Amino acid sequence: PVLFVSLPWTTSLLTLAVVMFLYALVANTIRPLAESMVPDFLPPQRRSRANAVVKIATSLTIVVASLVSLLVVDEHPRGAFGIPAAILLGVTVVLIVKVRDNQSAGYRAAVAGGEERVPFRRVLTDLLTDPDRRRVLLLLTVFLFGGAWFASRSLITPYGMAALGLTRGEAGGLTLPSGIAFLLAAYPAALLADRYGRLRVIGVGMALFTAAMVAGTFVQTATGTVVVFCIAAAGAAGFSINAAVALWNLAPSSRVLGAYTGLYAVTWYLGGFAGPALIGLAVDLTGWDGMLLDIAVLSALAVLVIARLGRLQRRSGT
Repeated sequence: PVLFVSLPWTTSLLTLAVVMFLYALVANTIRPLAESMVPDFLPPQRRSRANAVVKIATSLTIVVASLVSLLVVDEHPRGAFGIPAAILLGVTVVLIVKVRDNQSAGYRAAVAGGEERVPFRRVLTDLLTDPDRRRVLLLLTVFLFGGAWFASRSLITPYGMAALGLTRGEAGGLTLPSGIAFLLAAYPAALLADRYGRLRVIGVGMALFTAAMVAGTFVQTATGTVVVFCIAAAGAAGFSINAAVALWNLAPSSRVLGAYTGLYAVTWYLGGFAGPALIGLAVDLTGWDGMLLDIAVLSALAVLVIARLGRLQRRSGT
């Protein structure tokens, strides 16, 4: 919370970069630790639905951010940072008081079985040298779609201002309905994955996201953009709910689930850093009017990779 509240008070580009780096470092360190608790507490057959609940809670942050943008940013740009910080502080207190990871089934099983810790270097070596490329392809998908998703979120405000003629607050509020769409699609995405397969739901969801971005290129109005982003968010739910679970299920043993969660998080956020930068470069070349189409190209690459992974999965008979 302290780092987040400090962001609007930075006085130079250097201090802004330092604070942003420290904030990203802390946030990206905490997230994989929290997400790795899901497979510790829950058996494989319940993980997609549990992950859906986690993502629903996460998507509420999109709703809150959009509301803050609509109601607070234009009048109190610095004060707006205090609202998410206060929420984060409250959540931290609840986590410390209520959650005990040593009470999880995964932790107890590891202690009872005397499982030894697997060094991360061995996990990474196995991942890169294994002739079975499914895990690498899934992480590549995470990287590519993470880039597309973060670009669609982080660049929506300048896009709305430059391409749609909106104010900063109005442009930031464009994602509010899509946050609700994500909420509504999250749990059904888990149920569909249980019935039809996670990779299939991931692929269809990313294809829907891609198609929505293409459609948004030709419907450049505020209302049209809201509708497009709602469709895109529903498609993204198919990926977001099931990708981590698919990676857990490809892990060679339960001992490395925490490491695989960390790999997923690092890959996702590497895409989050690279995607907006790449799309920003494309915008410099093509203009803001073509931003959604640029994002669609990046997302389409992820669809191609997951299609390849699906073929390998069918050949393996799993």
